[in-house]
Amino acid sequence: MEGELHSDKLMRTLYATDASAYREMPLAVALPRNEADIQHLIQFAIANKTSLIPRTAGTSLAGQVVGGGIIVDVSKHFTDILEVNVIEQWVRVQPGVIRDELNMFLKPLGLYFGPETSTANRAMIGGMVGNNSCGSNSLIYHSTREHTLEIHGFLSDGTKTSFKALSFDDFIAKCDLQSLEGEVYRQIRSILGDYNNQEEIRQQFPKASINRRNTGYAVDLLLESDPFTAGGDAFNFCKLICGSEGTLFFMTEIKLHVDRLRTKPTGLLCVHFNSLDDALRANLIALEHKPLVSELMDHYILECTASNLEQRHNRFFVEGTPEAILIVEYEGDSEEDIRSKAGQVETAMRAAGLGYYFPVIFGADRKRVWDLRKAGLGLLSNMPGDEKPVAVIEDTAVAVEDLPAYIAEFNTVLEKYGLYSVHYAHAATGELHLRPILNLKTEDGNRLFREIAFEIAKLVKKYKGSLSGEHGDGRLRGEFIPYMIGDRNYQLLKDIKQQWDPACIFNPGKIVDSPAMNTFLRYEPGVERKAIKTVFRYAGQDILGHAEQCNGSGDCRKSELSGGTMCPSYMASRNEKDTTRARANILREFLTYSTQDNPFDHPEIKEVMDLCLSCKGCKIECPSSVDMAKMKADFLQQYYDTHGVPLRSRMIGHVDKLMGLMAYMPGLYNWSVQNPIIGRLAKRIVGFAEDRSLPLLGSMPLRKWFVSKDKPSDRKVKGTVYFFCDEFTNYNDLEIGQKSILLLERLGYEVLMVDHAPSGRALLSKGLLRDARKLADKNVRTFASRLSADTPLLAVEPSAILTFRDEYVDLVSPELEADARRIAPYAMLIEEFLVSESKKGNISPAMFDESKRQILLHTHCQQKAWKLQGYTEHALKIMKGATVKVIPSGCCGMAGSFGYEREHYKLSMQVGNLVLFPAINRRSEEDIVIAPGTSCRHQIKDGTGVKAMHPIEVLYQALV
Repeated sequence: MEGELHSDKLMRTLYATDASAYREMPLAVALPRNEADIQHLIQFAIANKTSLIPRTAGTSLAGQVVGGGIIVDVSKHFTDILEVNVIEQWVRVQPGVIRDELNMFLKPLGLYFGPETSTANRAMIGGMVGNNSCGSNSLIYHSTREHTLEIHGFLSDGTKTSFKALSFDDFIAKCDLQSLEGEVYRQIRSILGDYNNQEEIRQQFPKASINRRNTGYAVDLLLESDPFTAGGDAFNFCKLICGSEGTLFFMTEIKLHVDRLRTKPTGLLCVHFNSLDDALRANLIALEHKPLVSELMDHYILECTASNLEQRHNRFFVEGTPEAILIVEYEGDSEEDIRSKAGQVETAMRAAGLGYYFPVIFGADRKRVWDLRKAGLGLLSNMPGDEKPVAVIEDTAVAVEDLPAYIAEFNTVLEKYGLYSVHYAHAATGELHLRPILNLKTEDGNRLFREIAFEIAKLVKKYKGSLSGEHGDGRLRGEFIPYMIGDRNYQLLKDIKQQWDPACIFNPGKIVDSPAMNTFLRYEPGVERKAIKTVFRYAGQDILGHAEQCNGSGDCRKSELSGGTMCPSYMASRNEKDTTRARANILREFLTYSTQDNPFDHPEIKEVMDLCLSCKGCKIECPSSVDMAKMKADFLQQYYDTHGVPLRSRMIGHVDKLMGLMAYMPGLYNWSVQNPIIGRLAKRIVGFAEDRSLPLLGSMPLRKWFVSKDKPSDRKVKGTVYFFCDEFTNYNDLEIGQKSILLLERLGYEVLMVDHAPSGRALLSKGLLRDARKLADKNVRTFASRLSADTPLLAVEPSAILTFRDEYVDLVSPELEADARRIAPYAMLIEEFLVSESKKGNISPAMFDESKRQILLHTHCQQKAWKLQGYTEHALKIMKGATVKVIPSGCCGMAGSFGYEREHYKLSMQVGNLVLFPAINRRSEEDIVIAPGTSCRHQIKDGTGVKAMHPIEVLYQALV
């Protein structure tokens, strides 16, 4: 192969799971680079009687990409958009193209690929074809099947071929081919030409009115095509391959129909209900008024969003405590037209006694509503404890008019077992995602998993629905397909699989011949869990429980084009190994099954943790709030307990002490590190990259300057603040610290500085948690009696001051936890304080000049993790002449010491080059580049040659 082939335990473990409940260790993992590699893999599988499991982003919910053969991941190299035809409205892509990124490419051309999964910022076209994905807008755009025009790739004997719509004559010609391709055409002609088969298919398959139906292979749809049904669509095997889950054909290229981009404005009617049944009945009224979308969220989902840092900000439209909300999107010629439509819907619903609050949302706020809805899948995994909402019956679809009655019976079934379910998603098309709360770690939970699946299968059959509406059969529902469509039809599916794939090398055990659905689960029932002791606390669970919150939804696989911070190392490398999901998977695997005295003592954990930048992006962007930076720090401390602390890590962790020594001779230090010979030698000895510049020392420590400076003369002050003299500002960023204190004083505030400990940020980043706890304890004791809403603690370095809000509350000694939590909100960035005081009227634009300033702003990862980046922007806008453009960057790539370290330097610069460096290099001459973080400013200087300023410096310059 020209691509990669991995058979080590680490890579096999990473690919042993997806976003489902399943886990099976594969034989190997292949990352083919081209079509020749795929042919080689097919030939190898045939010769060695193994199998290939095609995989893209690995977000499947029914175990489609879990198996014991070779996982073939095409997400890294098969990512090209090959051709687009604007006139004929089609595009050719490779299977690894991300759905949202395809639409970014199509948008300037006025085109749009409609099907939209909740995972659209990382879901790939190959997976969408394999699953026949739909999404929230399927009422308008239907499923991927309706958009798939041609599929190119390989049959199971390694023959390269393609499938597309055929005329009658072309179909007959295909049947005459003396090859595997000809055999599959002859077989389908025989099967669908049989009158008895036709009758059985039409009687047993789901209602034709249900657009969302993915039960087995789509022979019911092929039956409706010419030559089997007069006047039907042209025969196209793409209809069969869509939804076949990689069991019949290995795709390498897909031609898709794309729609013209809708240009009319839309608005969201977000109707609040006192009961789920009210919402489902109101959905039928909403549909009478021709919406684009109608999506449901129940109170369980809404409660999850209330406790999630990111989604809490998206609940702005939620009024009271609704049992359910319908999000209904209407299109119109204007906002007034949409309001008129929404008013008609509201009138009709109120007349039926349905709904109590009817807000209509426009503009950018619509994205916040949809972000809240899309976060549902991951948020469900954020429940503490072993009981979780399980994807077992979460993909059933019935005719929309049957939905209220079906859900009522559904909940009656669950009540029989003493269970309840989460309800959310696609009300418009009769498919709600229904997840009962189960503990799959127990024998009873495992048994219920299957019992409930079969009970609901019987209920779906009663309504002639589809057991899978969009997420596929996989190994979750494959076992029940004979019951759903009858034994005769099921035998037809088996015959098709046998004809297309006689050696059974393509994703065996999915759709047909599936093992029992409660086998090969992620958690083996009855496995005794050991108590895992760590330094950090994890809110009612241990570190293993926290890692288990990751359900595999793959939010950490989005690229820089989708925005956000998580996960910078994956954005740069595009390796699954570098995702937050991978790190959680490895922690779960080894902390569960390790036989070591120290369960953290595994090189595999060390390897996946190595490229975690501890950016904290996952803390807010992972819908399950998996805080990988916290777990990495705990892992490092436990690993050191066995292997000792490396010298470089000890030096970085105690950088405040080293800088304190160097501060006695700042001139000599600065000359040495800038000297091309001495500086390079020093970096080589320490293990830093020789191309990386080192931070310089100020002429004196900030503390020393503060003690010696003149104090403001007696005058009335607006308030008193404490200044946190963090270790970076104290030694390296003296001028920024000086201007911060002088700015506060000039604005009318008394600034106090007490003798406190360093923040411990460097210790935290290197996993020296016990040393960091000592500093955290000292600081909490120092400030516990001093801080309040009237006397906050301010600082200029985000990573340092935010330790009070973040790490300290879970790190300090138990007797100090209450104090740490109480004072956490009073530890603030200076920009937060300035914005707060501006809103109170204590700071006004008149205090600053009105000079025109064009500002290009990059904010620190820690700010983003606490949704504080807006404060910096708003603080700068206090200056009337300031215009601020926020760079849509994630992590800068420096991440404390990460970017200095020799082995990490290259990746660090790759991360910077994703968004940040190009944005700065495109700036105009008038732009002032601003970055609050000391590491960010250093990275910008090394990566672009531009000296970035701290926002306080600009505000200080503007004082009048």
